[in-house]
Amino acid sequence: MKRILLVLIALAVAAFAGWYYWNLSQKISSAPVAALLPRETIFIAQIPDFNEAYEEWRRCDIYQLYREPAVQDFLRKPLSNVPKNDAVSQTLREIEQLAPKNAFIALTSMENNNPKALGGFRFRGRREDAERIIGGWRSALMGQNSNLKREKVQYERYEIEVVKAAPFSVATVYDPPWFLAATDVRELETLLDRADRRGARPESSLDKDDAYRAAISRRPSNYAAFFYLQPKTFSQRLAALRAAVGSSPAPGEGTMLEKMRCITGSMQFENGKIHDVLFLGMPKLEHDTALTRSSLSLGTKDTFFYLAMLLNLGEKMDTLNQAAVFAGTKMFQALADSGITAADWKAAFEVELGSLADWPPSVQWPSLLVTVPVKDTARAGKIVETLLRADEEATWAQTEKDGVRYFSKQSLASFVAITPTIALSDRILIAGLNPVSVEEAIKHGSSGSSELADSQTYQAAARLLPAPTNFFAYIDTALLYSRLDASLRPMLLMAAAFVPAVAGSIDASKLPAAEVITKHLSPIICSQKYERDGYLAESIGPITLDQLGIGLAILSSFGAPMRQIGSSPARAAIPPTTTPTPTP
Repeated sequence: MKRILLVLIALAVAAFAGWYYWNLSQKISSAPVAALLPRETIFIAQIPDFNEAYEEWRRCDIYQLYREPAVQDFLRKPLSNVPKNDAVSQTLREIEQLAPKNAFIALTSMENNNPKALGGFRFRGRREDAERIIGGWRSALMGQNSNLKREKVQYERYEIEVVKAAPFSVATVYDPPWFLAATDVRELETLLDRADRRGARPESSLDKDDAYRAAISRRPSNYAAFFYLQPKTFSQRLAALRAAVGSSPAPGEGTMLEKMRCITGSMQFENGKIHDVLFLGMPKLEHDTALTRSSLSLGTKDTFFYLAMLLNLGEKMDTLNQAAVFAGTKMFQALADSGITAADWKAAFEVELGSLADWPPSVQWPSLLVTVPVKDTARAGKIVETLLRADEEATWAQTEKDGVRYFSKQSLASFVAITPTIALSDRILIAGLNPVSVEEAIKHGSSGSSELADSQTYQAAARLLPAPTNFFAYIDTALLYSRLDASLRPMLLMAAAFVPAVAGSIDASKLPAAEVITKHLSPIICSQKYERDGYLAESIGPITLDQLGIGLAILSSFGAPMRQIGSSPARAAIPPTTTPTPTP
């Protein structure tokens, strides 16, 4: 009987130990990443489930567009000119095998200009299976650099592997189901202490920080990717730099970066679209002012771009003048010379700036308008006349029609005829690239209705996001692409026929029909508002406004060196075989 009792007690102890270990491991593996990081963490980026996010990406509109047979057929020739590299596909397959969850990378410190970073993820399966993949990456890295040295460090129950190439090092360790890495061994040991709840104070972790907790409260529950930035470190360095050069701001003033408590952003997939959320924790900059979107009345059925934002240009006169001087003009300096102050500008104009772009099917290129509501016509007229007089290299003609004053100048001959025109009425100032579009905008504004606002496409897109208080943008990507296709397709076909380099890169005859592309394109919309303690900006579309801006920035960065190559002396010495087509 005693033996049976002892066996039962032993089994109970073993069961309790097993339960305790399993429960502890579950707590560690399911603990939020922020609980593993120090409270002073500067930056963190996180993907909660890589495989799920990848599957969502393959179901979204932009990927479905890429997978269209007609698009694949068109891309076959240009992609055949690109050297094939299976390493990326192989790495992607290996990552899918690991099925990373809670993957993160964090910048924890920048003391003495020595950045320290942490990273890691939870992997699927056994440690040995994960090591076969991760060890392969490590071996490939070692093979590319013969100066790398490996050593192993024992810490508690962990074996830390360190790869060094002075002055840099990377330390890695397994704590199943976690794989963790750091640029500093001591940082990694501290992370392990937090994971094991050993020694580290709970309140010293990032998830206890008020700014971080406020930031993640704006994060959607089903996000695919997320980042958090604490700008305090950078603002402190900026303040120290300003103090060193003797330009400390007056009490209550400071740069926008110094006013920010935190910056956080997230991305998610919704019904084939991508949805970004960006939060800036900071005091409200505008007071007793709300976005009215009054310029929406100028929109037509051919409007593919609309923007409205709160921007007090009067308060930015010094900045605008510096930018104008840099560009070789002193237009805004003329306002100061004429005694026109920021108060005069504020009395003349509202703080809402609008912009629209129309592209009727009957014209080859779009027209762009910029608008500002007018409060005082006389003061607004004085400001406009002062600015135009400062343009010494051009003569502006002035006319008046139906109580609206028009100012126009003829630009030099170019591929696209441009006649800058400004219209000033008792309620709005409109600037455009030609007098026809400006006059049409004045007429639409007087009609009291808006074809754009009444369109189902605009209304459906606008309902996807909260009403804005200080910024709003709308881009009809399907309309824009259809107009681009109609204007550029003939040029592309002609270039392919007469320029060997173009014909060798693409098969213009296989360019997909516009309908194949536009059926996957929905409007891009962005809305920003101030909510409680910060600005909340959201964007949704086949790609978001943020991603569009990043993409354009990358393309322009590639274009700059290409332009330099094209204008280099060696290039100029080679006579062209054909006459180049002017670009607009």
